[in-house]
Amino acid sequence: MKYRISLFVIILSIISFGFDQQRKTIIFFGDSITAGYGLSKEQAFPALVGNKLQAAKYNYKVINAGLSGETSAGGLNRIDWILKQPVDVFVLELGANDGLRGLPLDQTRKNLQGIIDKVKAKNPDAEIIIAGMMVPPNLGKTYTDEFKSIFPDLARKNKATLIPFLLEGVAGHSNLNLADGIHPNVEGHEIVAQNVYEVLMDMF
Repeated sequence: MKYRISLFVIILSIISFGFDQQRKTIIFFGDSITAGYGLSKEQAFPALVGNKLQAAKYNYKVINAGLSGETSAGGLNRIDWILKQPVDVFVLELGANDGLRGLPLDQTRKNLQGIIDKVKAKNPDAEIIIAGMMVPPNLGKTYTDEFKSIFPDLARKNKATLIPFLLEGVAGHSNLNLADGIHPNVEGHEIVAQNVYEVLMDMF
């Protein structure tokens, strides 16, 4: 009897191990939008995307690697630590803080490309998604236009999938943002999650 129980445990462990091996990982690497500023991690869009994937029977582990206040330079410095774990889908959501601070955009491009290069070097088969962002027009048309072009340019260059504007349907709507007018509230994150989920569904 003891032998049968032990054998059952071994078989169950093998099955569980096989299931875990099939599980894939999505890393959301970004700033306060990804981190869910002002909300709990469970209310932020990465967790909501994970819930949608689970409901659709996709076996993905979702990691929220968002950090409030993060710039592209900070992300480049932080990425090696994040990549200590394998990644199958990498969602890059950085650059907005560069734009809001009026930082040189050639450096933003270089930093974002550096992050992508590190992801590819460590995980050559990883799917990369780049989240497009925009900045307010107060910095001038030339700056805002160049900022907006960074994300589709990087997507084309790296054969990555582009989310044209992550905050589509949310930005500019006071009822979907916190009092600061910048960060999505709970309802806003639900819309952002749907924006991301639709892109993922086109990939799968």
